Amino acid sequence: MQYVETRSAPRFVLPPSISRIAGVLLMGLLLTGCEVLGSDDDAGSDLDDQLRSRIVEASDGSGLSFFVLPESDDFNAIPQDPNNPITAEKVALGRFLYHETGLLTDPERPEGMFTASCASCHHAQAGFQANKRQGIGEGGLGFGQFGEGRRDNPAYGYDLDVQPIRTPTTLNAAYQELMLWNGQFGGAGMNRGTEAQWTEGTPKETNYLGHHGVETQAIAGLRVHRMGLIDSSMVYENATYKQLFAEAFPDIPKDERMTVENAGLAIAAYERTLLANGAPFQRWLRGDLGAMDEAQKHGALLFFGKALCVECHTGPALNSMTFFALGMRDLESAGIHGDFTPEDLDATRRGRGGFTKRAEDMYAFKTPQLYNLTDSPFYGHGAEFRTLREVVEYKNAASPSNPLVPADLLADAFRPLSLTQQEVADLTAFLEGALYDANLMRYVPDALPTGNCFPVNDAEAQEDLGC
Repeated sequence: MQYVETRSAPRFVLPPSISRIAGVLLMGLLLTGCEVLGSDDDAGSDLDDQLRSRIVEASDGSGLSFFVLPESDDFNAIPQDPNNPITAEKVALGRFLYHETGLLTDPERPEGMFTASCASCHHAQAGFQANKRQGIGEGGLGFGQFGEGRRDNPAYGYDLDVQPIRTPTTLNAAYQELMLWNGQFGGAGMNRGTEAQWTEGTPKETNYLGHHGVETQAIAGLRVHRMGLIDSSMVYENATYKQLFAEAFPDIPKDERMTVENAGLAIAAYERTLLANGAPFQRWLRGDLGAMDEAQKHGALLFFGKALCVECHTGPALNSMTFFALGMRDLESAGIHGDFTPEDLDATRRGRGGFTKRAEDMYAFKTPQLYNLTDSPFYGHGAEFRTLREVVEYKNAASPSNPLVPADLLADAFRPLSLTQQEVADLTAFLEGALYDANLMRYVPDALPTGNCFPVNDAEAQEDLGC
């Protein structure tokens, strides 16, 4: 139910001198009073007032703006790697490369050539996730409408390109200093002191480049998924790409521009602009008090209050660079596929501890961002849950499902919340609807310079996608 408050009042006309003073004061409020984002006519109901106060309190005094996602072209407002400043030219190049199936130049099998891209597992149709428990790069067949129809090519067997954990999103990645569920990618911040784990000859070695997580993962990901810019390949020889690289990296000599590292930096610049700033909650924060319905507002009150969600899910992306053991099951418990060793599986299920080797990090996984989760209905690092309500109920009960996780390692924040069924429903409504940006396709190119089908390019996918 949505409430719209209407009212009428006498109209007063101020003398010009007072009007000018009032205008200056109003401008000052707009510039400095971040929690006052709407006009008087948009003051809203008591529910809005309560929610405004609750959010300001949760911002530690910063105001509503603490939770506002910037516009995607406001590069100065977007968190970025100082070693990879965002430019419009990098974003333009990265937008194509992220979706470019022509980068798959070193496939496991000949039929895999030019069939997958970064977007194969992180596409806009699924909220930049996969809409599968595991995204499938090379070795997948088909796509469906939103990625739900992608399946294994039986000819690949254990050469199938999948990961032993649920595919995370690249949406709002700008707010992640470290990437992956265990935070292993990123040569700065919290990963300082973990250099002993940056094993030579593994993707973790990419941390030595000194970039933040988004850049590190983009570069490492191209190599892991056998994508490259080799001589005579369709991307390397494409005139449009040559020009785009020249514009994105003008200070690099011509014969050194088209490299995997620079491709990764451009992709990372683009990924940092993938922001769910059109979601109803974001519109509410900016002053559109009718953007959320009553149930969503009640859910937001719970999120920032009784349900304690904001203790971990905070800031513009409602995430944080924290790692917690919540006792959820991993993919192996439901049966996984892929070319994984027992050591890979053991390290993966141990989360942050599998990377750092520290006892206190065992079974702890990164706090994820919360926007557009319903686009890919698989939740938890092991895709244990199929609905957001199941996740809310799991957190509400605080009863671990994974017997492998020792009780003394469970997070202190994992405790019963005593939410009623109505409160569970309201909180779910906030997560499902208020945090949903319905137009992520604005970040997707109409076509690629190579003319390839994307986000996947096998014969079945081409038919599904109408390429």
